[in-house]
Amino acid sequence: MLLPLLLSSNPPDGFIMVQYRRLFLLPVDTFFVALSLVLAYLVRFEGALSPELTRSLLSDLTVVLLVQPAFFFFSGFYRRLWRYASINDMVHIVRTVFVACLASTVITLFLNHFEGYSRSVPILDWVFLNAFIMARSLAWRLLQERSYVLRERKGRPILIVGAGAAGRMLLQEIKHNREMSYHVAGFLDDDRGKIGARINDVPVLGRIADLRRIARLQGVEQAIIAIPSAPSQLIWQVVHLSQEAGLTIQTLPAITDMLDPARLAAELRAVNLEDLLGRDPVHLDVARIEAYLTGRRILVTGAGGSIGSEICRQIARFHPKEILLFDAAESPLHDIHLALVRDFPGLRVTPFLADVRDRHQVSRVFEQTRPHVVFHAAAYKHVPMMEYHPAEAVKTNVFGTRNLAEVAGETGVERFVMISTDKAVNPTNVMGSSKRAAEMFVQAFNDHSDTEFVTVRFGNVLGSNGSVVPLFQEQIRRGGPVTVTHRDVTRYFMTIPEASQLVLQAGSMGKGGEIFLLDMGEPVKIANLAEELIRLSGLEPHEDIAIEFTGLRPGEKLFEELLIDGEGIQPTEHQKILVAAARKVDLREVERQFQELTFCQRKGDDELVVEKLREIVPEYRPNRQAGDPKLHIHPRALPEPLESSA
Repeated sequence: MLLPLLLSSNPPDGFIMVQYRRLFLLPVDTFFVALSLVLAYLVRFEGALSPELTRSLLSDLTVVLLVQPAFFFFSGFYRRLWRYASINDMVHIVRTVFVACLASTVITLFLNHFEGYSRSVPILDWVFLNAFIMARSLAWRLLQERSYVLRERKGRPILIVGAGAAGRMLLQEIKHNREMSYHVAGFLDDDRGKIGARINDVPVLGRIADLRRIARLQGVEQAIIAIPSAPSQLIWQVVHLSQEAGLTIQTLPAITDMLDPARLAAELRAVNLEDLLGRDPVHLDVARIEAYLTGRRILVTGAGGSIGSEICRQIARFHPKEILLFDAAESPLHDIHLALVRDFPGLRVTPFLADVRDRHQVSRVFEQTRPHVVFHAAAYKHVPMMEYHPAEAVKTNVFGTRNLAEVAGETGVERFVMISTDKAVNPTNVMGSSKRAAEMFVQAFNDHSDTEFVTVRFGNVLGSNGSVVPLFQEQIRRGGPVTVTHRDVTRYFMTIPEASQLVLQAGSMGKGGEIFLLDMGEPVKIANLAEELIRLSGLEPHEDIAIEFTGLRPGEKLFEELLIDGEGIQPTEHQKILVAAARKVDLREVERQFQELTFCQRKGDDELVVEKLREIVPEYRPNRQAGDPKLHIHPRALPEPLESSA
């Protein structure tokens, strides 16, 4: 049975390795079986073997050589990798050898009619055979350890920050992985009980605060953070200490990110901005999301954008019947379509090159596809650009949303999830006020439709198209300067996957008419953000890369808010999702005001559009002078980075 597999043209890789170990080790263990029994006889009878004892030994040898190797062969003995030998492996040896010796002893007693057999021989045989098998099993590990000792002399000296389970795992991988040419000089950990101890013969040299001093004494060039759940404050501390000591800094990813066939060497990565912001992993109620996505047709507007495309990827994980991609931009739509087809084979994905501003196109797509759930992510979002073009902002953000909502109600969409922004709260710009007007319409329309309309409001996302991070990075690549509008300007940030996952979760919780708020954590100073990005690039802010403060732009606020005055806030069953007790508005009044806004927009009078937005959204307070020609914005007043919302 084994020979055909070994000789076949394409036997399984794992099978080949196991059979090679069997073919190599089985003869060795068979020799140990014979040697153990001979030694047991010699010790028991003090080396004096009479002819009768010799015949008995030969008879017993026949039994043990037939029985014990057979137990080893079929017990999984040779499936274990002894380079990683542990206590469990030792227990397995003792148990397997005991069963093998017991079986051979019972057979021997049966053949001898349970007479004339020394009871101490099988005990001694078991002791000797255990010793030989353990010695053989540990020999390879000892060779590996010796190989590491020789290899580490040429490796780059490093410190591991964190002497916990992840740190020990990293040390083990470094010792056994020839691709990781490191010499671990020691651990750093704030647990005083570990300081001075040794882990796999590597010392815990001190606390994390001692990093600079220890790095200088040990001559290390690099530090690796081996605390996957480390809070952002700790990562900031390690990054700053490493930079001051001139060390390269890397980190282990979260444990869930390492559950991949790739080896740990490929998982080490540079510390990035997401680590410094310290966003906790999102825990999803998978069953609840599956209940409204699995087996359904899901339509996503703005599917080619940074948020829309990530929402599509997250939705694809829940096995929908079909994902309908709706976008007016050809290239991004093409890209996300190809990506989904490649990454999720078997999933039906249909792209629609269409515009939310075109009511006829929207109706045609909805009538043709009959989606069950709609995620509305399409919007104009750049604050300064919308200050230039208020009429276009209204046409897309307000009337585009109205088109989608009304057609969704007409075609029996079950749930409509609108993506909004923190800039809709007490807006000072056209973009924010247009999104707030859209929120108001969706809330009012919910009471007159069988479709459940839900709004999800959140702030900036790292790495989205046009957001500060990629623009800062581009400025750094060009050698600076990095432009920041004001020293004190702050924003809320979250990652694109986190925002998209929470949008799906919030969508599963809505009953209609709610405005959900995502927990954005603590606000971040944009100036500090710029400095950290410069440092992560290996440069020094204000020395290698200048930072220029250009002044607040029209429509921009120093601080963003998540609640409008009068909106109460209540927790939900998900710790990262809150719900605002938003003020209700009358649909007839909103429609009347939208008719007048339509007239202003079609007339192309930007000032009339702004004035009408102020009437529709009472909390809208433009921070510019009405009547200024073309909103009195000069190109120099639009420094990079452009501020964008979700």
